[in-house]
Amino acid sequence: MSRVPLLVATTEFRRTVRAVSNERSKLFMMGLLATVMFGSIVVAGGYLLPMLGEQFAEGITQSQATMATELVTGGVAVAWLFLVFMAGIRAFTSAATVDKPAFLLTSTPLRNVVVGIVGAEMLLFGSWLLPPAIVLSAAFASGAGTILPVLLVPLVVVLALCTAVPVGFVVGVWIRHLVTVYEPIARYRMVIFIAFWVLYFGAIATGRFNLVIDQLFYALQDSPLGWPGHLLLLGVPNVAASSTIAFGALLGAAGLSAVAVAVGISSARRHWFADPARFEEGEEPVTDSTDRLSGLLSYGLSRPVRTVATTAIRRTKRAPIRLVYVGYPLLGSIAFVQEIARTGAVPTHVAVILSLYVVWAAGALFTLNPLGDLGRALPAVVASPLAGRQAITGLVVASALVAGPVALLVSLTLGLLSPLSLEHTAALVVATTVGAVAAPALATGVGAAFPRYGSVKVTNNREAVMPSKTAFIVYSAVIILTAIAAAVLYVDAPGLIADLLTAVTAWTPGPELAVSARGITISAWTVLVVGLLAPPVSSLFAIEEFDRYTLE
Repeated sequence: MSRVPLLVATTEFRRTVRAVSNERSKLFMMGLLATVMFGSIVVAGGYLLPMLGEQFAEGITQSQATMATELVTGGVAVAWLFLVFMAGIRAFTSAATVDKPAFLLTSTPLRNVVVGIVGAEMLLFGSWLLPPAIVLSAAFASGAGTILPVLLVPLVVVLALCTAVPVGFVVGVWIRHLVTVYEPIARYRMVIFIAFWVLYFGAIATGRFNLVIDQLFYALQDSPLGWPGHLLLLGVPNVAASSTIAFGALLGAAGLSAVAVAVGISSARRHWFADPARFEEGEEPVTDSTDRLSGLLSYGLSRPVRTVATTAIRRTKRAPIRLVYVGYPLLGSIAFVQEIARTGAVPTHVAVILSLYVVWAAGALFTLNPLGDLGRALPAVVASPLAGRQAITGLVVASALVAGPVALLVSLTLGLLSPLSLEHTAALVVATTVGAVAAPALATGVGAAFPRYGSVKVTNNREAVMPSKTAFIVYSAVIILTAIAAAVLYVDAPGLIADLLTAVTAWTPGPELAVSARGITISAWTVLVVGLLAPPVSSLFAIEEFDRYTLE
């Protein structure tokens, strides 16, 4: 790599690291991810790999050697495809979008820019993959009694980076080109994105993803993608690795890397100098759905309230990325979908938890940051004749209109598909629907008490105004505690909880505490009453905060 591409690579890598380190929440999440994923692997590998190395050094049977070859070659091939997938996502979301293109693309040849960006991506992925690879290979080498694994494992990782990252860059650039430049696809890109992630997580939840991985694992063992596995096996004692195939892996990696970089340069030239897709105003539907909604609301609401409600829905429809945080809890529902797919029925606890999520999402849609969501329009809105009661009511109406029908449909469907009786299903439907109307009122006061006015990065190149973390925590705590209190009283569980708490305190040091069922009942009623009174009180507080807000 010559001086200019190296400068581009180090600059982009340094900017990425700085962007992550400046955001404490993102840094914490990445540290947690590294600890959970790589930390557990390193700890387990550091304990098991020395024993495995000793076993290979002492001698293994032919069938064990064959199985080891198949595992290594198939695993290397699948890992390479996964690395291409991750590099493609990185290219689509970040690397394929040049920062300050008017400067970078005119100050140096395009080849230097592409090589530098791909090099920065290699450094980024390498900073995650190389340290655990070195530690694990050293653990195996300590048991096997040879230093070759410490040399060959990082070499295989570097080969994978030099091939998978350029290929992923090409894939990511072309996908981004299609959804931003090619008009027939760009027009429906949001639908395509949603469909892709639904299919992806659906495949994981239903087990189809594992079936595909298994098929690829066995199908690619003898393919060129599995050849680097023989290079890895050269450092494993008593395993007959093919030196010819290992040498072919080195040549193939060099050739594939060169071709991928060349294609990446051509692809980047095509994408970076293309005009984005534009949609003529005449192509849009003549009647806007929000205009029809405003007409329906005119029968019972004043014009300012209708305007606030329809504006909130219209802004979200035009920039749905503002609500990406609402979908975060759904990532935890993969286990529920797996359970439903395995049993063929909806368990009772799943029906209740998913209905509770709908209630939570109803308040998180438009009302958890009533002042901050106005963005640059905040000075004009607070200086207008719009009253706080009209503004807050409009936001609550918008949330109820969107979430109310969804709450009714989801809770009814889940209740009928679960073992719940008709009486309990009716109670679930009523509680979910009423909660979907009350939760937005609760969220207004919480969001007004803990607002966020600045935007945060949703992806590496997209920003949006989101509610503050404190508002999230307080709002979620009120919803969850109220739901728990209602469930405890509905199923008449204070006695069981009291016995459980008494048994737990008996095993803890210190004096034993006797927890009575009456105390649990009083506590549950207290939490429930406070939770039921919170929405109207919260909305009144939000109205007052809106009315007395002053610009500094």
